[in-house]
Amino acid sequence: MTTFDDILEEAGKFGRSQKRVFALLCLVSMPWAGVYVGIVFQGFTPEHWCRDPAVSELRESCGWGPLDARRHTVPLVNTSAGMAHSQCERYDVDWNSTGLTCENPAANFSGAARSSVPMTACKDGWEYDYEGRVSFVTEFDLVCADAWLVDMFQATLNVGFLVGSIAIGYLADRFGRKMSFLMSNVLNGIAGILVAVAPNYTALLVFRMLYGFGVKGGWVAGYVLITELVGVEYRRTVGVIYQMFFSVGILILPLIAYFIPDWRWLQVVITVPYICFLAYYWFIPESPRWLLSQNNSSKAVEITEAIAKENGNTLSKNIETLKDDTAESSTASFLDLIRTPNMRKHTFILMFNWFTSAVVYQGLIMRLGILGGNVYIDFLISGLVEFPAAFLILFTIERIGRRVPFATANIVSGAACFITAFIPESMFWVKTVVACVGRLGITMAFEMVVFVNTELYPTFVRNLGVSVCSTLCDVGGIVAPFLLYRLAVIWLELPLIIFGVLAFVAGALVLMLPETKGVPLPETIDDIEFPDRYKESPLKNQQLMNLLPSDVTTNKESMTV
Repeated sequence: MTTFDDILEEAGKFGRSQKRVFALLCLVSMPWAGVYVGIVFQGFTPEHWCRDPAVSELRESCGWGPLDARRHTVPLVNTSAGMAHSQCERYDVDWNSTGLTCENPAANFSGAARSSVPMTACKDGWEYDYEGRVSFVTEFDLVCADAWLVDMFQATLNVGFLVGSIAIGYLADRFGRKMSFLMSNVLNGIAGILVAVAPNYTALLVFRMLYGFGVKGGWVAGYVLITELVGVEYRRTVGVIYQMFFSVGILILPLIAYFIPDWRWLQVVITVPYICFLAYYWFIPESPRWLLSQNNSSKAVEITEAIAKENGNTLSKNIETLKDDTAESSTASFLDLIRTPNMRKHTFILMFNWFTSAVVYQGLIMRLGILGGNVYIDFLISGLVEFPAAFLILFTIERIGRRVPFATANIVSGAACFITAFIPESMFWVKTVVACVGRLGITMAFEMVVFVNTELYPTFVRNLGVSVCSTLCDVGGIVAPFLLYRLAVIWLELPLIIFGVLAFVAGALVLMLPETKGVPLPETIDDIEFPDRYKESPLKNQQLMNLLPSDVTTNKESMTV
């Protein structure tokens, strides 16, 4: 029987046809960056204070600007950063009785006079120092007692990610990679526009969850499709570059947000590419591997011949005997992941690392939106450090191994978070550089957990193992906004301390995992439990060297940074 990999030897492992499809699918990663971390711009919370109708009249008669009115009429309160104007309380006073005048307001309403005036919560809404930007926070007044609702914007997206990656993964196995990819983009286009026109915040959260349902599942379907079309030795490179285009999207996002300051229009711009991706119906093929798994050999042969023709090659082998070379006979269950000691250890350590990577990665990005600096420049600089991560991974994993770079990336990220928390604001550039080192470390850790996860499970349970462990990534994404925004209210740097602890623990746990460099892929649970009995073979070693997560996660999620 002839396998698809045998046929690719003649059709071309990475010829013109695969390169064309690869280039098209790489574009899918770019708008996902806007969906994933767009909250930094769409959920921007500007300086704000209570609206007071009487102060508005006074400001108009005195010709004061908004900041002048705040300085003269808004109370000062103690915060973790020192004395600052209150954002959630105002003076409960008749301003006509205060003696406040336009000419010398400080003299007529001094500190002593202010201290005796009672305060009350905001009753008439808020004033915002917009800086020309409109976010859903300012539109729906999600501040003070309702500030926690901002966290739900990101949490509901990750709920959609969690459910969608599993559901669309199943559909990709049931109805095909191409069809699932296209249907997810139909959902993305509809849900994305609904987010942009949501009449209230409740509707916005519902549409946002639907948006997440389609976006991640479609991205994974595209990832699986391209890695199934190329030869084994090209899968790692294709997978890394496919994910790298997410970083390209990270760099483009602040430029788009700078010129489109309204969150609704920014949402439309982020969504439009998904509508354009529907045109891929005419430009990308179905996966021949999937067709073979569905016993549709005739269609698989037709597509394979088309690939060979576009690559300028001809097929001489009897491709009519093509068979599925990825089928597995054993049935896996969740208990297989925790029943034996080493399997149990691997599972819990990997789950914690998926969780930590998501929390720290998202947390560091979203933190840029609350620092008070130039968010566009900060976002651009932090995005640039993601590119070296992929190259460092490719350089180290075959020279040093998996375990040491993986653990080091986590520990460096944790150390950078700790150090950043205690660097004074006066040393701005030092603080920025150290924070970028932390971002680089967690980006490496996030990408490496994918490789390591696939190499620590035996063949029959590998698919399920990666699926179960990686669901903790979306759980981390749900937790991250609450962890960041609520703790930052207590102390701006407190989330960094938590991130540092998580990353340190994750790095230490990684050192308890076995090294997988040069070790053949395990086939049974005994290979995991009794590694000394497992003899290395050249054939399996070559399989290990060329493995990408897509080999074993054809219906599950894989995370990018």
